[in-house]
Amino acid sequence: MNENPQSLSIVIPAFNEEENIAKLHNELISVLTSLNLNFEIIFVDDGSDDNTWKKIIELNKKDSRVKGIRFSRNFGHQYAVYAGMMRVSGSVVITMDADLQHPPSLIPQLIEAWRNGAKIVNTIRREHHKTGLCKRLSSKLFYKIFSYFSGIKIVSGMADFRLLDRCVVEQLRQLKEASLFLRGLIQWVGFPSMEIPYDCQQRFAGKSKYSFKKMLRLAISGIISFSTTPLKLGIWIGFITSLLAFIELIYVFFVKMFLPGRVISGWASITGVISLLFGILFILIGIIGLYIANIAETVRYRPYFIEEETLGFAKSETEEND
Repeated sequence: MNENPQSLSIVIPAFNEEENIAKLHNELISVLTSLNLNFEIIFVDDGSDDNTWKKIIELNKKDSRVKGIRFSRNFGHQYAVYAGMMRVSGSVVITMDADLQHPPSLIPQLIEAWRNGAKIVNTIRREHHKTGLCKRLSSKLFYKIFSYFSGIKIVSGMADFRLLDRCVVEQLRQLKEASLFLRGLIQWVGFPSMEIPYDCQQRFAGKSKYSFKKMLRLAISGIISFSTTPLKLGIWIGFITSLLAFIELIYVFFVKMFLPGRVISGWASITGVISLLFGILFILIGIIGLYIANIAETVRYRPYFIEEETLGFAKSETEEND
């Protein structure tokens, strides 16, 4: 990663975004040319099965500042962002999505905040009625739970549209995580930061690829990667349920010894309690299993992603990152 002083690298993960690539490029060029910075635009094709890579090739032929990375399959949004960060040459990096929901017009504000001393500039999505109620509530709930468990504050609405100084990128490159949750990692590394609110734009074309299943998987991965609190919580649940069971045994013993004529009723409720306790037990076993799986992923030492093809990078630059 050869640093180009006072230059900007834009990293854009893309999965089946063929209709958005050219439009985003045009908007970026109109904004970036007004800045006193050299720049490069790095598209990362995350295993698309449409013409996304073809569109990137076409842009590269017209504009040498456009570069591309193509994955051998779909590895996921966070890994695509990280792959781009591994290839950047600029002194400052901006990551954003390819669907134009992250407005390029905000980039000058990000650059200004960086020039004023911020090493990390996060954008915070303003919530309004166009955002579904379920999505708003689930987002707020997740970030509150994550912040509580991990001790790392992440504000609801914080997006992967952000600016990072090169020194932050260098630190992120040194980390070896089994699963990537960049929002948490970037907050974890520290450095002076700022937050800029923005209004999320309508997707220009296509449909969102971030399903509820993917969001849930990312949420679980983030919590497991940053906190052992769920394991500690399991200890307390086990202690409380054991205490309740011990009290129940004392009660049964007391009735048997001192109230021989009294029949202990409520076997149906006892069966229900036993079922509940077994349910809690299996949940705790599942939590332990997630941590063990995380350890297993770490010790395998598999790469985060596999690059099938790159475009626009100098040969020496490519070899340096292999």
